[in-house]
Amino acid sequence: MPTKRPQLYLSGDAEADRLLSEDPLALLIGLVLDQQVPLEKAFAGPWELRQRLGRELDASTIAAMPPDELAAFFIDRPALHRFPGSMAARVQDLCRVLVEDYGGSAAAVWTTARSGDELLKRVKALPGFGEHKARIFVALLGKQLGVRPKGWEEAAGPFGQAGSLASIADIDSPGALVAVREHKRAVKFAARAAAKPAAPRAKSAAPAAKRPAPRAKAAAKPATARAKA
Repeated sequence: MPTKRPQLYLSGDAEADRLLSEDPLALLIGLVLDQQVPLEKAFAGPWELRQRLGRELDASTIAAMPPDELAAFFIDRPALHRFPGSMAARVQDLCRVLVEDYGGSAAAVWTTARSGDELLKRVKALPGFGEHKARIFVALLGKQLGVRPKGWEEAAGPFGQAGSLASIADIDSPGALVAVREHKRAVKFAARAAAKPAAPRAKSAAPAAKRPAPRAKAAAKPATARAKA
């Protein structure tokens, strides 16, 4: 009996989500674009890029494109990202690393990792992935795509906890997207409230300082000069 293919729900669009679920490169590109733009826009980006390119997403093809040509696909309105030029460069850098280190196969980043620590190290080495995003991706792979090398939960950190609602790793249905977004909003609000300095206590009104009484001026001396006779 064939194994059911995992289904992701990150963009809010059925076609874009299907591409993310079926194409490992599309998923990595979506993660790269997931910065300073709404979640849905970031993960719809790979689908839109494929439409503009007129071909399947391929790491070797993207890596070999003239940078200005690739950037034009990102910049064309509506732009694929808030910062289309820099994101085009980052996506191309990602594809170059995939070609040089993984033979152009995005899935090889995780399918050949022997441990959670190795997986995390590999993901962190990809352009566009810092510590935070790398751990989230490890959690997404483990929770939704069945990629679970030994120690993956520890490598994912708090994002690997079941039912945490802390990241995209927990968006496993259209409704879960709303739940995760509300949870993250509540966490941010609580953090801001905790960081807000307490209002200074009102000082009791001190009695007005008395000014020293002015010294009495010395009496003017009487005139001593006598009229001459």
